[in-house]
Amino acid sequence: MSSAAPEAPPLPFDFFELHVVRARRVTPSMMRVTLGGPLRGLESGGRDQRLKLFLPRPGQDAPVVPVGAGTEWFTRWQAMDPAVRGVMRTYTLREQRRDPDELDVDFALHGIGSPSPDEGPAARWAADARPGDRITVLGPTAPDNAAVDFRPPPGTDWVLLSGDETALPAVAGILEWLPAGTPAHVWLEVPHAADAQPLPTAADAHVTWLVRDEAPAGANRTDVAVAALRTAELPAGTPYAWIAGEAGTVKALRRHLVGERGFDRRAVRFTGYWRRGASEEQLVSEALAGNPVNPVDAEGADTGDGT
Repeated sequence: MSSAAPEAPPLPFDFFELHVVRARRVTPSMMRVTLGGPLRGLESGGRDQRLKLFLPRPGQDAPVVPVGAGTEWFTRWQAMDPAVRGVMRTYTLREQRRDPDELDVDFALHGIGSPSPDEGPAARWAADARPGDRITVLGPTAPDNAAVDFRPPPGTDWVLLSGDETALPAVAGILEWLPAGTPAHVWLEVPHAADAQPLPTAADAHVTWLVRDEAPAGANRTDVAVAALRTAELPAGTPYAWIAGEAGTVKALRRHLVGERGFDRRAVRFTGYWRRGASEEQLVSEALAGNPVNPVDAEGADTGDGT
């Protein structure tokens, strides 16, 4: 297993002004947007590496962002007119490449095309992304940075991963990073069977797909997710769990692992990427209010990879 310490150093970061190179549907519910531009200096710790994305407002050619403000960027951004400043969201860096410099970001498209609070501006932007569209990214300049959450401590024998489609890019990154032979038990919830993706890994991974449109009529998504873990036979040894997705489901899964399975609560990393019944702007405001000191390190409003 990894010998990485559970704690991460402060996050060194910088702004990168990028553009869309291409966009394609990976599955019916997932859009992959490839970004290019001056990416020298941006580094990734792999796993569930987070980025801040800044999107243009309607009518803008590029997002309005306080590039060059250094450590004062957030204060400057927050002081801008909310109707003018770039829309800020948090996403996982799915893959980074050199020669040419490119990075991929996967966007879950839930809610697109329907009057739903799940439909956010980032998902709409991704669904309509065209080559040349401009975007600004706030990303790390060192691979060991505090915007990576998956940090199994020394002595971990096996890992448990659970998430919905909004967490799928992060789970994929974690599986690619895990050392060869690492026992990993994975549960992933997706809307349709066609949304299941290949998940390359050298780990000894057992992946279970929970397909929502194959669930019994009226089934509660949280109950289905908890039931899948409750009936699972888990390995012996010291576990490390990483759970992300819809906030209510994430909390229920954590309660199950800690309260019923006896997991050490310190060995369960959990993050609500979104919350049913809450608008994306509401969640962003809540997260920013809760972490005014270091918004770069913040998960970013329970929105994560989902909206």
